[in-house]
Amino acid sequence: MARYKTLKVAFKETYQNQGMLLPPDLNDLVAPDHPVRIVNDVLERIDISDVLKLYKPGGTSSYQPRMLLKVLVFGYMNNIYSSRRLEEAIRQNIHFMWLAGMNRPDHNTINRFRGHRLQDTLQPIFSQVVLLLHEEGLLSIKELYTDGTKVEANANRYTFVWGNAIKTNREKIKTQLIHLWEYAKSVAASELDDTDPSGFKKIDSEKVTATISKINAALKGKKVDPKIKQKLNYASRNWSQALDKYEEQEEILGKRKSYSKTDPDATFMRMKEDHMRNGQLKAAYNVQISTNNQYIASYSIHQQPTDTTTLIDHVSNHIQQTGIKPTNITANAGYGSEQNYQWLEDKRITAYVKHNQFDRLQHKTIAGKKPYIQENLVYDEHNDQFLCPIGKPMVNVGSFTRPNKSGYVQEYTRYEAESCKWCRLRQECHGQKGNRVIEVNP
Repeated sequence: MARYKTLKVAFKETYQNQGMLLPPDLNDLVAPDHPVRIVNDVLERIDISDVLKLYKPGGTSSYQPRMLLKVLVFGYMNNIYSSRRLEEAIRQNIHFMWLAGMNRPDHNTINRFRGHRLQDTLQPIFSQVVLLLHEEGLLSIKELYTDGTKVEANANRYTFVWGNAIKTNREKIKTQLIHLWEYAKSVAASELDDTDPSGFKKIDSEKVTATISKINAALKGKKVDPKIKQKLNYASRNWSQALDKYEEQEEILGKRKSYSKTDPDATFMRMKEDHMRNGQLKAAYNVQISTNNQYIASYSIHQQPTDTTTLIDHVSNHIQQTGIKPTNITANAGYGSEQNYQWLEDKRITAYVKHNQFDRLQHKTIAGKKPYIQENLVYDEHNDQFLCPIGKPMVNVGSFTRPNKSGYVQEYTRYEAESCKWCRLRQECHGQKGNRVIEVNP
């Protein structure tokens, strides 16, 4: 019988506890084509002088801001946002070690750098990267494709302040103050002057305090209804403070309609439906992004929920940050408005932007279902008049201007039908009391 020799399995030796004569080079441990090298090369070419100005001389040495910036950017690329996880990566991940040059900043250092020194300098740094990509021919910052998305704020959705509620509460105080004044007038008219609170254009704490003092002085020594006395005591204790609070809240609101108490910069916006399909108002920001060749060319953050009111500020911010004016912009119908069209035309920027009725007017069914709407009326340009559904002229009766919600003044021309009194289509045509009148924005 043949004899078979038993083979011994061979394993590579491990030298875990043996010291090295020459320590390893970190460059040898990072692949030549790894993305971390691109982050390093790009950020080495960025001017960070604005960040350096935020450091004060003296004291102990600080970590290099360029190194911290590289760590943050590479961490974000790998979906690492927590400062503690970034601290952990710097101690464990060879690519972060290489970027940090074996420095070990803790999470507090990373947070301070991100929260204070990058707060006002990050966007200029981003714009420099965009310009580098533009110079390399990877994108064009002259042709922009713009859209927006709402990002939910890290705020309590139930701690909100509404502008309309402030106005309502202020009016309630004014109404009750007038009621107290009228009562005091009926009891002691001779003790009161002519300062009637109904004439106040805007009620504030000083006016309320002064008026209540006058009412109390007039009613002193008089027999007063207990309910009135109770209301006066309540007003003295609470109304002045409430109005001061409303003043502060209105200052925070500015032109907005709402804000979150836990994040006053966030506005309540209608978000897209979640998994429960119950779209609801949440504290959020409206983030506008312009892209080209699938690169983000510029971004801006807004407190207004509607895209229409953000376009001018967004494009102006792009021009300011890059120093280059775009030649054309493409955006959806959410950006279509006379104000935006006029501004883009003045800037000589070609607008590929539909108006908000564009898609609706493309459907032929509209003419069949709603034949009498204003958009379906025939316009006689020669005589500057519209023709009503039965062919009668609607003549030009004058023009006027009216500001829209954003304050932009628009021009309208009013056209009126000759007579609708005996028209057989009156009920289907319009519901106005007299002759049909339409307002046209040319």
